[in-house]
Amino acid sequence: MTNSSPAPAAGKPSPAIDGKLAMGWMHTARFLTTAAQLHHLPPIDVPEIAFVGRSNAGKSTCINTLTQQKQLAFASKKPGRTQHINLFSLGRQGVTDAVLADLPGYGYAAVSRSDKLRWQQVMVNYLISRSSLTGIVLLCDPRLGLTELDEALLEAVRPRVEDGLKFLILLTKADKLTRAEQAKALSIARLQAGGGEAMLFSALKKQGVEDVAQLLWRWSHPAEPAAATPAVPSAAADSAGEPQAT
Repeated sequence: MTNSSPAPAAGKPSPAIDGKLAMGWMHTARFLTTAAQLHHLPPIDVPEIAFVGRSNAGKSTCINTLTQQKQLAFASKKPGRTQHINLFSLGRQGVTDAVLADLPGYGYAAVSRSDKLRWQQVMVNYLISRSSLTGIVLLCDPRLGLTELDEALLEAVRPRVEDGLKFLILLTKADKLTRAEQAKALSIARLQAGGGEAMLFSALKKQGVEDVAQLLWRWSHPAEPAAATPAVPSAAADSAGEPQAT
């Protein structure tokens, strides 16, 4: 898999992009592959952005809202039981300039302890060793805050974040909070992000959707001039296959 864009220039700031253009780019997402083990994942030489979080954090809903596709990321009827990493490619048809990685939700009570521990280790190994990984989006229900598992994940990736890995704590279900509660949750999350960013998000109210799309575009195009923003076809969401449940 190749990226037709020139190599990023070191130290060059990320370009700005219009929210609607960023949403059009997200709409090009299409299923790429699924893997039950890390060694089954294909090598990727474009930016890869991982979505991680507890099984009830709204990860599938978030991905579907960002990509404007109702069933790109399927929500399992038994949260936490599906143990696959699903990859989705982004870019014009025939061109891949970024990949989204949907990691299994963690922490669901119905999963056996041995399965929990095994998949927690798989995800940690992915997050600390995947060479194409450019950014991490950690989804969190702000009514619950970061759990011990979330904090353990933060600690595991902190060295990579300090080395330049992009990181975002995304506070989902923000519509469940008052404005004052949103402000407080966001302030706490920014402190916990440790060099990363924090944003509020609501799939129901579409809060923060364009902001997140713009951020992910910048992560994937760190040195591409704004004038070179690709034209996004209106019906570019053709799927190359059916994704597995997450």
